Amino acid sequence: MERYQRNIAIKELGAKGQKKLLDSKVLICGCGGLGSGVISCLASAGAGHIGLVDNDFVELSNLNRQFIHKTDNIGKLKVLSAQDRIHEINPDVNVKVYPVLLDNENYAEIVKDYDFIIDCFDSYKSKFLLNEIAVKTNMPLIHGGVTEFYGQATVIVPHKTPCLNCLFPEADLDEKIPQGNISPVVNLIASIQAAEALKLILDVGNRLEGQLLTVDALNMNFKRLHITRSTTCSLCA
Repeated sequence: MERYQRNIAIKELGAKGQKKLLDSKVLICGCGGLGSGVISCLASAGAGHIGLVDNDFVELSNLNRQFIHKTDNIGKLKVLSAQDRIHEINPDVNVKVYPVLLDNENYAEIVKDYDFIIDCFDSYKSKFLLNEIAVKTNMPLIHGGVTEFYGQATVIVPHKTPCLNCLFPEADLDEKIPQGNISPVVNLIASIQAAEALKLILDVGNRLEGQLLTVDALNMNFKRLHITRSTTCSLCA
């Protein structure tokens, strides 16, 4: 009760809401920049069961924005480094790690134990794979993406809201996302994703369902765009 008293004091949350958080099962795909913010927010809030998917290792160049990892952890699997950090933040959180490259062969066994997925991957191919997995499993997906000073976020509820394929039907999945990332923008989008996750667990507020939030931090512009499903989407129509 003492750990979560500031949560419980919120009228939309309370003790019942905190119990929902403690019972929740969240799969976070990607333990890099976006993952750092999402993992820290949800672990400290008391999300009780967190799954981590990532097959990368911590590198020195990660540390400008991936703040859950330490210099001492360079060369360590990101999922294990992130697991250590979660236990430092909140030892009551149950963490399961998947140090694998998520694909069409292994996703079913991984996602079946979770309530929804949070997209913290850093490539178009991985993001569209998660989108496909969400539609196939009818599982909500909280999407986020960042490059340089720009970011976006939306909540995808399969067969109710547009999926990524609806929004970007001509996307080149082999195109590389620019590698430049600035920490405040990464953390901003991650915090938005975490807030959407909490609202989804608690079933409160107006979520980014059917809405695409875009951020231009260079000029500090925020836009919330109404988006609709495509009747010709090859995936979810």
